[in-house]
Amino acid sequence: MALSSGSKLGPYEILAPIGAGGMGEVYRARDPRMGREVAIKVAAERFSDRFSREVHAVAALNHPNICHLYDVGPNYLVMELVEGPTLAERIKQCAIPLDEALRIAEQIAEAVGVAHEKGIVHRSKTRQHQDPDGRNGEGAGLRAGKDSAG
Repeated sequence: MALSSGSKLGPYEILAPIGAGGMGEVYRARDPRMGREVAIKVAAERFSDRFSREVHAVAALNHPNICHLYDVGPNYLVMELVEGPTLAERIKQCAIPLDEALRIAEQIAEAVGVAHEKGIVHRSKTRQHQDPDGRNGEGAGLRAGKDSAG
């Protein structure tokens, strides 16, 4: 379901595509009710069992390094929009210094640990899903980079 800039999905205005994967596509959108930009993950099909499980999994998690779920539609999730490069993009720029790499790894491990405590396994842990500056670059899944206090 490819959406174009300016189209509407529920109350949300689609601004631009962010990425695509096996479960669907992710878009940058504007939430006029809250006055903020969000990430919308649109399922390739009407809510599948897998997509429904993802909704419940994300809603069950609360951690500074896990993106927040704001809303759910019939075939889409509205999540926190996370700005910045993914870990894959950061790695392409140059080698990551050891202290920074350890900080990123620690935060990823903490977020994954919280998910595992709730019986949730992130099935797509790739560099594209990580943002070394603090958030998930695709707007869905686990994020790593910023200190919990900062």
